[in-house]
Amino acid sequence: MKRSLALAPLLWLAAAAPGAAFDPVSAWHSGTPDQPAVVLVRNATIWTSGPQGRLEGADLLVRDGKIAAVGLGLSAPPAARIVDGTGLHVTPGLIDAHSHTAVVGAVNEATHISTAEVRIADVLDPNDVDLYRQLAGGLTLANVLHGSANAIGGQNAVIKLRWGAGARELLFAEAPPGIKFALGENPKQSNWNVTEKRFPQTRMGVQEILRAKFQAARDYRRAWEEHSASKRENVVPPRRDLELETLLEILDGKRLVHSHSYRADEILMLIRVAEEFGFRVATFQHALESYKVADEVARHGAGASIFSDWWAYKHEVIDAIPWAGAIDWQKHVVVSFNSDSSELARRMNLEAAKAVRYGSVPEEEALRFVTLNPARQLGVDDRVGSLEPGKDADFAIWSGHPLDSTSICLETWIEGRKYFDRAADLELRPALEAERAALVAKARADEQAEKAKKKDEKKEGEAGSPEPSTPVTPPQTEVTR
Repeated sequence: MKRSLALAPLLWLAAAAPGAAFDPVSAWHSGTPDQPAVVLVRNATIWTSGPQGRLEGADLLVRDGKIAAVGLGLSAPPAARIVDGTGLHVTPGLIDAHSHTAVVGAVNEATHISTAEVRIADVLDPNDVDLYRQLAGGLTLANVLHGSANAIGGQNAVIKLRWGAGARELLFAEAPPGIKFALGENPKQSNWNVTEKRFPQTRMGVQEILRAKFQAARDYRRAWEEHSASKRENVVPPRRDLELETLLEILDGKRLVHSHSYRADEILMLIRVAEEFGFRVATFQHALESYKVADEVARHGAGASIFSDWWAYKHEVIDAIPWAGAIDWQKHVVVSFNSDSSELARRMNLEAAKAVRYGSVPEEEALRFVTLNPARQLGVDDRVGSLEPGKDADFAIWSGHPLDSTSICLETWIEGRKYFDRAADLELRPALEAERAALVAKARADEQAEKAKKKDEKKEGEAGSPEPSTPVTPPQTEVTR
């Protein structure tokens, strides 16, 4: 409380800086941007990622946070907020299908091989500045996943990057629930320095634990069905098990599986287990060898959310190639590129550009690797991922071609609210630097005052102490033996 009161005047000074476009408290700490009733972006190159493709000199019309129209020569009422898009490019908000941003503490509950009961939604940190930094790269939505320490990990959280909102307000409520699975070296603890090893320690053990857990879920359901059907009185019901209830949601098609995977043999293994138990894998995450089994992945109906060009960081990625995304796409797999990194997530547009470089994927299709395709993988393509009438007004405005490394994100909008404005950010930086300098100066002054206070107290204590008495030396006596 004392710190908040001390900061208040400094924040007020920053907010009152001449020419400030918006309150830095709203930009950096809390608050929701306003939502104009109508927004019209005029005369821009619009990459719809939808059936209209790329439109030159086109307009984007937004009403009440939804896309109303995309086309040429659109009109808007006089009170509409007009954005001049001349020379600029507009894309859907970018989507990261594999993120660990905004997680409080460790992302792995690594104690058991299956932790399906834990939830990322319970540990979201809305104050993680990476949210703002990713908005500055045009990102509007992320699939925040549990780590890969377990064959069956925790429940995911699909979020919109509503910077300034609370943890619950980050959640994209319309997204189907999901869960993280993992195959390979991580769940079998190949690279862990652990003194007490747990089952499994092999790839065949990972497969068996998956089958055993799903069979346990079936047995759990049967126990409840038998209890419900029982006509006996005072029968103790089965004990509730949140882990097995989560696995039943997978079997019922109510929860999507996003599985960390590298090797082709393991991708095929999980496909077989899924088909044995009657569910579909939504995405193979990273999927570095998916290009070897692209036909099987496509036939199963899974997506591939791939590292664009990460390899050589451990043995099981030895066969990774940067053409994997293009090969999967050619085989009709729904492909996205993900970050798995709060830093890389700031430039997902350049990840998409790598599909053009490695595999000659057409530019519009490459952009879909970070817009419509991850939306399809997450089951939210009816709401986001493309600029089409009726969808959420999530979009980014770029200084140039979105796949050009020299282009800069100028504005990022979510549901018709501008959450990032580069011009305003640059304008406010001097005020924020002044605030930072004032805070540092105050902290140093407080530190010096505290040191001086302790020094004075020490002097006062020494002044009030009695003079020490001279010790008496006892007479020395000669000892003879």
